[in-house]
Parts: sequence; C-alpha cells; structure tokens
Amino acid sequence: MTRLLERIGIRLPIIQAPMAGTSTPQMAAAVTKAGALGSIGVGAVKADVARTMIEAIRAATHGPFNVNVFCHAPARADPQRERAWLAALKPLFDGFGAAPPTGLTEIYKSFLVDDDMLDVLLETRPAVVSFHFGLPAPEKIARLKAAGIVLLSTATNLQEAEAAVVAGVDAIVAQGWEAGGHRGAFDPSSDSRLGLVALTRLLVAKVPLPVIAAGGIMDGAGIAAALDLGAEAAQLGTAFIGCPESSADQHHRDALFSPAAERTEMTALISGRPARCLANRFTALADGALAGVATPDYPIAYDAGKALNAAAKAKGDGGFGAQWAGQGAPLARAMPAAELIQALAEELAAARRQVS
Repeated sequence: MTRLLERIGIRLPIIQAPMAGTSTPQMAAAVTKAGALGSIGVGAVKADVARTMIEAIRAATHGPFNVNVFCHAPARADPQRERAWLAALKPLFDGFGAAPPTGLTEIYKSFLVDDDMLDVLLETRPAVVSFHFGLPAPEKIARLKAAGIVLLSTATNLQEAEAAVVAGVDAIVAQGWEAGGHRGAFDPSSDSRLGLVALTRLLVAKVPLPVIAAGGIMDGAGIAAALDLGAEAAQLGTAFIGCPESSADQHHRDALFSPAAERTEMTALISGRPARCLANRFTALADGALAGVATPDYPIAYDAGKALNAAAKAKGDGGFGAQWAGQGAPLARAMPAAELIQALAEELAAARRQVS
C-alpha cells in the first residue's frame, strides 16, 4: 500500500471521479465501502445542498470520501455577448416550442468566493477535498489542512502541479487530455493538451508529491498501466456513468452504450469552459447556430445550455445534454458501483500477475 492510500485510508488504488452530473452520494458510499475512494462534486451546488450530500454519504458509510470544489475565476457578466448567445440559440428554442431565458446568470459560485462552502467543509471534515480549475487562497488551504483534510489538486501541466506544490496540497491529479468532463486547466485559453502518459511521467519525475492518473482509464489493465507510470492511484469517471447509482439521465446512458461513444469532443459551448463529451446535437452547433458567436463566461453560458437541454428533453430530444465522457467511453460497462470496483480490482490483480 502506498503512502497516499494509507493516509486516505483506502486499500485499493482507485478513485471514483467526482464528475458533475453523474456522481452521487449513493455512488460515493458504494465505492468507498468496496475499498476505493468515492467522490462527490459540489462545485455546482450551494453549501446547504453540499452539506446534505455529505451527510447522506456519512449515513451510508464510515469510510473516507472526496468532496470536489470548483476554483474557477468568477464569471464576468457581458450583457451584449449574452444577448447575442441567446439570439443565436433562439431558433432552437422555437423549434421545441419554448422561449429562451430573458437573461443569463452565474448559476453557481466559485469556491474562491464561497465562504459558506468552506464553512461546510470545515464543519463536516471529509477525509479528502479536491480542487478543480485552480487553487483557492492560501488561508483557505491552511484552514482545510489544519482540519486534517487531505487536499488534492487537478493539474494538466507541470506549471499547475508546481503551483499546487507551493500551495501545500498533498497530491496531484494528473488530468490527461483524454479525460471526460471539464478540463481542469487553470487557464483554458492556454491548454497544453498533454496526454495521460506524458503528463503522468512528467509529474512523477518532476513533482515531489504523489500523483493520481486520470483520463481515459476504464479497466484494471488501464489502472495497472497508470501505476507502472509511477502514479500511486488512478481516477476513473466515465467508467462509473453506467452504474445504477449514477445520476446520468437515460439519454446519456443510451448514448454511452451506442456508437456515439466512439466519438468524443472537447467543447466550451455547453458550459462556457472546455469539457469533453459525447458528440451530439449541442456539440454540432460549433459548425451551425453558434459558429463565430462569442461564448459567455463559465458558468453563465451553462445557464443557457441547461435551459436548452430542458426544452429539448421536454419534447423527447436528449441530444442537447451535457453528456460528459472520456475517450475510453467505448469500454464502459453497466453494473453496480461495488461490482465495478470488484471487477477493476480483479483485473488489476490479473494484469499484475501477467507482468510478474
């Protein structure tokens, strides 16, 4: 067992990614009870909802779990740009017999300015807290560390990882370009797009902290490969979308287990920030209604994306959802989270035996 696993208190080098839109307290609890690290994402919810989610996990397990927060720069409103975005989307709303929003808002706070969320984390003290999109202020990190919480930070390049080391986090999540969901790049305008293999080896060689590999890993053989690269654990997200504990809707599940899984795209159209998802009617707007239209800031653009998805789903069209998925999507399986962890552990052991 590695030092990171010992510190967290898990026996398997497997972390369930806190993908917004799929991770749930039920899933996190099942994963933790199976010996891995369960996770929830609270970046898109208010502090009181986060507290309820944490309490739900605690009611189901006494084991450790991870709570993920978003550390993006707060959105800057631009009414002219937002009006142009809504005007471009209006024909689509019209086609579903719905009206677009009259305006767009920043639908959730960044952890950088959400002191209520910090209070909840300090009161509930989950074993692990992870940062995505950046790092909070030093005083917030100091207070979380003083509470005995293990801190993780996503990094997509060496400079981000080095900043996390200076900030005092305990381990780095190396997010390869293959990963599903939102890119964790601190500055999405200058993404180096490093793949998982190159990024993991780079960080293992250059950063004096444990590294967790994330991006396109779907089975035990993939976990074994990540560990062979020097990572102390692997983080999987898309692998859990098909679990019954996932909050993915039926349209997302159907797309994942269809030929659509063979093609994913990185797009900022849905939320305003680059994220990898299954190619669908929304991603196609890059060459259609939204071609050449300036995207509003994240998560202001997401306000429009969620509204359009709701209008489409009301008419039975699931092609406008945020169907996050990584490049390993064709390897997805549908089984309860605990069974998936068991399968991953068995596959990892088998891969290890083959090597030896």
